[in-house]
Amino acid sequence: MNFAQRTNHLRPEGAYQVLARAQELEAQGKDIIHLEIGEPDFATPAHVSLAGIRAIATGQTRYNPPAGMTPLREVIAEYAGRMRGILINMNQVVVSPGAKPNLFFPTLALVNPGDEVIYPDPGFPTYEAMIGVAGGKAVPVPLLEKNGFSFDLEAFDRLINSKTKLIILNSPSNPTGGVIPQHDLEHIAQAAIRYQAWVLSDEIYNQLLYDGLVAPSIASIPGMQERTIIIDGFSKTYAMTGWRLGYGIMPEELARRVGLLLTHSVGCTAHFTQVAGIEALTGPQDYVLMMVEEYKRRRDLVVKGLNEIPTVSCLEPQGSFYAFPNIQETGKSSDELANLMLEGGVAVLPGSAFGKYGEGYLRIVFANSYENIGKALRRMEKVIRGL
Repeated sequence: MNFAQRTNHLRPEGAYQVLARAQELEAQGKDIIHLEIGEPDFATPAHVSLAGIRAIATGQTRYNPPAGMTPLREVIAEYAGRMRGILINMNQVVVSPGAKPNLFFPTLALVNPGDEVIYPDPGFPTYEAMIGVAGGKAVPVPLLEKNGFSFDLEAFDRLINSKTKLIILNSPSNPTGGVIPQHDLEHIAQAAIRYQAWVLSDEIYNQLLYDGLVAPSIASIPGMQERTIIIDGFSKTYAMTGWRLGYGIMPEELARRVGLLLTHSVGCTAHFTQVAGIEALTGPQDYVLMMVEEYKRRRDLVVKGLNEIPTVSCLEPQGSFYAFPNIQETGKSSDELANLMLEGGVAVLPGSAFGKYGEGYLRIVFANSYENIGKALRRMEKVIRGL
């Protein structure tokens, strides 16, 4: 078949491939502990679910404006501005079914064929995918373990140039759990202003932070709000992955264009999920605090356990629910070791699933019970000692 070239580079996400293999093994009777899928293991908070249920029951199931309902956009503008110390108005907010449309559509609205786009490596696979669909040139910048998995700024300075149209940031990071510090953001901001580049800042994990840390937003740096797209959503913070509810915050003219792309693609985001989103942002936040505390407890267990395994070392993640242990001293590639872990009863992802600079690492999701994580660590240690 003669397909358009814009889809030739697309590949499945590694997490779903590993999940499929793990489920095949489970069908054969093997016990697998799932540490591969980046999804909260908590239920959506009850008050949020009830708001959505009531919305369905009262007929709030019809079309609504493509950019989102006014009440939700107003709540997001207030909430997101307060969290980042900036002023946001409703017309800068675009609501979407999940965060991914607000990754893809601003990229399509900004990037012309041949434009260069800088993105983090290792990083979320959708970044490279959407750059290719837009016809841009994907330019990976390594995330360095010695820098807490922040950008390699020397490489960044070599790679940014007059052809750079967009810089993609993700803090806290998937897959590393690293947070980009303020001084690195200021360095990146100066370069973006110098080369008149846009910044797409994926901040979907910005409420999953530990030890009192705050993840600064590049949009709060003077001169950056007018060239920054903030991506956020409800999936991770409020355990609402299946509700498909995310949003982007951007300059009004770009928001208008992204709204048009939504109009001609998904049409609109489900009405009742937006009602639930209002409840999530304006209702009690105790449940979120409880989840973060439990994630921290699990993080501490994962980091301690991994660092006790010979030939494995793990930097303490500052945010998200991912650990990214270094397995280079095992002598195995990340693919080889991930496959051995799966045979040993633990599903994890190879770092190479997130880019070439992810080689030598594994991604471990600690969104599973404390007991299962302890069992998984024992199984992993057995695999490593058996090499």
